[in-house]
Amino acid sequence: MLVSESRLFQQFPRVSDYRAFAREIIAAIPDRPISFEVFSDEFGEMERQALEISSWSDNVYVKIPVTNTRGDSSCDLVRRLSRAGVRLNVTAMLALDQVRHISQCLAEGPSSFVSVFAGRVADTGHDPVPLMAAAVELLRPYPNLELIWASPRELLNIFQADAIGCHIVTVTHDILRKLPLVGKDLHERSLETVQMFYDDAQQAGYTL
Repeated sequence: MLVSESRLFQQFPRVSDYRAFAREIIAAIPDRPISFEVFSDEFGEMERQALEISSWSDNVYVKIPVTNTRGDSSCDLVRRLSRAGVRLNVTAMLALDQVRHISQCLAEGPSSFVSVFAGRVADTGHDPVPLMAAAVELLRPYPNLELIWASPRELLNIFQADAIGCHIVTVTHDILRKLPLVGKDLHERSLETVQMFYDDAQQAGYTL
């Protein structure tokens, strides 16, 4: 399971001390991978922040975007950090060539994550499953790397990710709440839906 700093920040909007917040989370979750992201757009400052963040704990992975906001590739930075022993979570990837290039940069380093935003791929009208399956194969030669199916949109994505051998899925609470529906009889689910429509109409107080 991957715990992402950006999700946690949504739950704690008043966080003002990044270091203190990170250490609090690390203390609470000492034995699972946690990603904390850099927040600079300049590679030199990203590198400085990454080295500090990495020093906070052995279970910390530093989240680096695949490019900066100008579209410049972070490959050189990723390679340097990886060779320096920094565990990375390279994020915001949507294209297969990005996965190929980043995995090569991470090949000689410690365990790291390759995060592909499959949900955002789907948002463009493209089926993310073939792309993610191909990404799994691209990472197969690198035992130190794990693929993340990021930004899932529905419960089905968990099953799709599992079917292709994806290592990790980042899942929101809204999706997890649907787990009790797995295997539910479709006629029963249909009846529940009809009941929901009826209840909504009653609450609205419509008359004709």
